[in-house]
Amino acid sequence: MRRAEGVGEHWLDRDAGPVVRPYAVTGGRVRPGAGGFDLVALVVARPAAGPLPPELQPEHRALYAATARPTSVAELSAALDLPLGVVRVLLGDLLATGLISLHEPPGAAHLPDEHVLKAVVNGLRGL
Repeated sequence: MRRAEGVGEHWLDRDAGPVVRPYAVTGGRVRPGAGGFDLVALVVARPAAGPLPPELQPEHRALYAATARPTSVAELSAALDLPLGVVRVLLGDLLATGLISLHEPPGAAHLPDEHVLKAVVNGLRGL
């Protein structure tokens, strides 16, 4: 890793890229404050009532911009090249401030019973 030479120079490793640890981006948090954020959950930005809050980090702003259309949590992580845990924490911040909506997939409890599915398949075969 090379040493930063100027005051405004970014910490950068030529091979690895930015040297900012994920816990620095999340402030040491490892769990989102709001929401569960399943990998396939869809996240969409709500229209802002004005300028975005000034306390939002650049990563928050990038996530907000990336959710202009419904996007899954996994896609956001890949698109912004951020670890999934970091994306979940930052999305929790945005959800808590009301800037995004979260649409979770139905859980296993909401899916039809295996017996019902077998009965449907057998009924279709009988046609």
